[in-house]
Amino acid sequence: MNIKEATQGYEAWVAQYAALIQEDLDYKHQQMCVTPFAFLRATFYRWAQTLPEACPELMAATEVLAIGDLHIENFGTWRDAEGRLIWGVNDFDEASALPYTNDLLRLAVSASLAISASNLDIDHKDACAAILEGYRESLDKGGRPFVLAERHKALRELAFGQQRDPAQYWQKLEGLPAISESPPAAVEEAIRATLPEAGLAYRVVQRRAGLGSLGRPRYAAIADWRGGCVAREVKALVPSAAAWCQIGSYQNEVLYQTILDQAVRCSDPMVQVRESWLVRRLAPDCIKIELSDLAKSRDLRRLFEAMGKETANIHMGRQGASSAIEQDLRARPENWLHKAAKKMAEITNQDWEEWKKVS
Repeated sequence: MNIKEATQGYEAWVAQYAALIQEDLDYKHQQMCVTPFAFLRATFYRWAQTLPEACPELMAATEVLAIGDLHIENFGTWRDAEGRLIWGVNDFDEASALPYTNDLLRLAVSASLAISASNLDIDHKDACAAILEGYRESLDKGGRPFVLAERHKALRELAFGQQRDPAQYWQKLEGLPAISESPPAAVEEAIRATLPEAGLAYRVVQRRAGLGSLGRPRYAAIADWRGGCVAREVKALVPSAAAWCQIGSYQNEVLYQTILDQAVRCSDPMVQVRESWLVRRLAPDCIKIELSDLAKSRDLRRLFEAMGKETANIHMGRQGASSAIEQDLRARPENWLHKAAKKMAEITNQDWEEWKKVS
């Protein structure tokens, strides 16, 4: 199956769970042509399809409840129940039972592609080593969430970038066009249930975000409340592409809430799974950290270590996983991650080149 056939097959499968928006799908297909990094972000279904054949030695590793489509732009900030600013993985659309190696490898490949595309000041091999070092350290210490208060200066600096300026953020969100049709009743109910006050008037706008889930229904509701803006996003959830490929202990169900509940984490109390919809707060401090932000970091190695640590925070949610993972890691060759990342980066680049020809 080539990349065009895989894309058509996957999108037909997703359409069984959610009414796809063709205009957004077309835009996604265009974005997949831009860079190999963007292509990787948009095509976890292809990754899940090619990984078992390309790296069979990684598929027998300890199974965890994995993030699935992990990449270096899958990290961001939110506020916990105490109002503290937290950093970590902020998207679990593709959560699935997979070998722990899947997330480490995909994170390493995304780092490699980003380093090549944006001339990040770190070597590919060093980035892989940093990810693994952070991962091992977190496993050894039992995990620890990233609270951006008295610690993690480098992450704090990333968290307060220009795109998080409140005036610019709300101006951009309020400038989005209103939707042409009313949202489904379940979406309206989710919005009303999570706004800070009953009966609050709101406006629903069209918002494009992400790449992997682009094409699925997504609604943003904006309201004025007690002197300022508040907003909620509701997006459709579907089972992981791992279920489409039937890899790992695949489950044809959404595991978003399950992975949130199990991880070592300071959760965002505004993130809720309501049937087949995900609801979350939109705000300048609840936002992903983009590649352009990472390029400004003065210590990329420490940043990749942090990404490795946070990945372990997620994986150790499955009981007994930590010791089994540590045992598996000890048995692997020293450069296994860098070697596998080079192979999967090459496959991703080949698929990207093919996609540009056939799309």
